[in-house]
Amino acid sequence: MPESTPALETTSAALRTETVLSRPYRALTSGIVSVVLLIAFEATAVGTAMPVAADELNGISLYAFAFSAFFTTSIVGMVGSGQWCDRRGPLPPLATGIVGFAAGLVLSGTAATMWIFVLGRAVQGVGGGLVIVALYVTVSRAFPERLRPTVMAAFAASWVVPSVVGPLISGTVTEHLGWRWVFLGIPVLVVLPLVVMLPPLRRAASGPPEGAKPPGPADRRRVRLAVAVALGAALLQYAGQDLRWIAVVPAALGAALLVPSVRALLPRGTVRAARGLPAVVLLRGMAAGAYVVAESFIPLMLVTQRGLSVTMAGLTLAAGGAFWALGSFAQSRPRLEPQRERLVRTGMVLVTFAIAYSPLVLVHSVPVWTLALAMALGCLGMGMVISSLSVLLLRLSAPEEAGRNSAALQLCDGLSNVLLLALTGAVFAALGGGAVSVGAGAHGGGAGVADGARPGAFVAVYAVSAVVALAGVGVAGRIRK
Repeated sequence: MPESTPALETTSAALRTETVLSRPYRALTSGIVSVVLLIAFEATAVGTAMPVAADELNGISLYAFAFSAFFTTSIVGMVGSGQWCDRRGPLPPLATGIVGFAAGLVLSGTAATMWIFVLGRAVQGVGGGLVIVALYVTVSRAFPERLRPTVMAAFAASWVVPSVVGPLISGTVTEHLGWRWVFLGIPVLVVLPLVVMLPPLRRAASGPPEGAKPPGPADRRRVRLAVAVALGAALLQYAGQDLRWIAVVPAALGAALLVPSVRALLPRGTVRAARGLPAVVLLRGMAAGAYVVAESFIPLMLVTQRGLSVTMAGLTLAAGGAFWALGSFAQSRPRLEPQRERLVRTGMVLVTFAIAYSPLVLVHSVPVWTLALAMALGCLGMGMVISSLSVLLLRLSAPEEAGRNSAALQLCDGLSNVLLLALTGAVFAALGGGAVSVGAGAHGGGAGVADGARPGAFVAVYAVSAVVALAGVGVAGRIRK
C-alpha cells in the first residue's frame, strides 16, 4: 500500500535514531549500568582493604580463601540464575542477587573472625553470580539487537572510574575510618539503582520470554552440578597451594567432581571448540583466564624484581579501564558488525602480545613504562573480545535459552580464572616464587632492592598464560557457525 510508505519510513528512521538513553530505555540503562559500576567499585576497592582486614582478624593464613570463596560460590549463583531467568525472567534473580551481594558485604564488614569474613565473601559470590547472569538476560530481553553492543560498551565503560579511583578511595577510607567501612559503605548505595531500574525492568522483561513454552519443573540436577564444580575448583585450588605429595588426594577428588560436572553444564562441543556457541563460551574462558593471571602477577613482579613501590607498580595498570572501554566502544560501531570475527581475533592477538611482553621487564634495561603501554594494548584487545563474545552469545541463543547460555559463559569465565590461577600459582611456588620478598622501596616513593629474586618463576607464569591466549587466537576463527 503506497500511502503507508511514508509512515513506515518515519518509523524506521525513528528506530535507527533510538539510543540506550532514549526515553523507553533511559531508566533501565541507568539502573543496570549503576549496578555494574557498584560491582566494579567493590572489586577494585575490596582488594585494597583485604590485607588490613585479614591482619586485624588474625587470618593471614586464610587470605587466599577470601578470594576463592567469592569465585567458587559465584558458580552456583550463575547456574541458578540461568534457570531462574529462563523460567521467571531476570527480575527475581537480579533483585535477589543485589540484596544477597549487599548482605555479604555487611557480613564481612561486621565479621569478628576471619571465618565469618570468608563466609561473607561466599554470600557475596552467590549474589554476584545471580546478578551477572540476570544482567545479560536483561540486555537480551529488554533491548533490541541493534542496541546490545552499545549496552555492552556501557558495561565496560563502567569499570573505568572504579579502576582508577577505587584503590585510592579504599586506601583512604581504610587508613582514616577503618577497613570495615569499605564493605559497609557500598550496600547503602545499592538502594538507588534498585529503585530506578525495577519498574522499567518489570515492564520490559517480567516473566518468561514471549512465546516460550510454559516453564516446567526446575532442573535441580544443574544446581547440584554447579555445587560439584564449585567444590572441585576449591579442592584443586587448595591442592595447588600445597606442594606435598598428600595434595594429590584433594587434587584427584577435585578433578573427579569438576570434569564431568563442567562437561554437563557447558554447551555440547565446548571442550573441542565446536563452531558457534561452544567456541564463543570456550574463548570467553580462555581470554579471561589468561588475562587475569597476567594482571595478577604484574604488581608482585614489579615490586619484587624491579624494586618499585606498590603505588608505582599499580599505576602500570591504571590506564587499563579506559583502554578496555575504548575496545568495547569500537566493537559497538554498526559499521564494524560484519567484521566481528576479525575484531575478536585481532583482540586476542593484542592480548597475547601484552602477556608475552610482560616478562621482558625482568630485564632491567627494559623501561617499565613499556609494560604499561603493552598492558594498555592488552586491555584494548580484551574490550574488543569480551564485549563481542557477549553480543554473539545473545545472538546465538534463543530467548528461552538466554539464561542458561549466559550462565555457561560466566561459568567458563569464572572457572578458568580459578583453575589458571591455581595452575600458575603451583608453578610459581614450585620454582621458588614463594621466596620473593618486598624491597625497601615498596612502601615508599623510590625504588628499593628486591630480595629473593626468582625471575624464572615469573617467566613460567607468563609462558602458561601466553600459550592459553595464543590458543585463543585459533579458537577465535570458530566463533561463527
